[in-house]
Amino acid sequence: MRLSPVARLVAAAVTLFAASGAFAQVVIAPMAPPPPRVEVVPGPRAGYVWDPGHWRWVGGRYVWVGGHWQPVRPGVRWVPGHWAPYRGTWRWIPGHWA
Repeated sequence: MRLSPVARLVAAAVTLFAASGAFAQVVIAPMAPPPPRVEVVPGPRAGYVWDPGHWRWVGGRYVWVGGHWQPVRPGVRWVPGHWAPYRGTWRWIPGHWA
């Protein structure tokens, strides 16, 4: 099936919008996360920045997610995701480039 130029443009815009984080789900937990686990951070890796592990709220409890490498984006820095107090609960602030 062949798409018209307009249909291709709309499909590309939807894909970019979805990938932009505009559909990011807000995660609220009723209690503070446990202290971070101690991770062994691998040695430096050219072209990448280490994103440390964090606690994820899943099914009414915290689950540990190990750290991983993020490809570097020139001109910006990686801000790791973190939990922040929010109106008597805890809100997940996703990692992002700033």
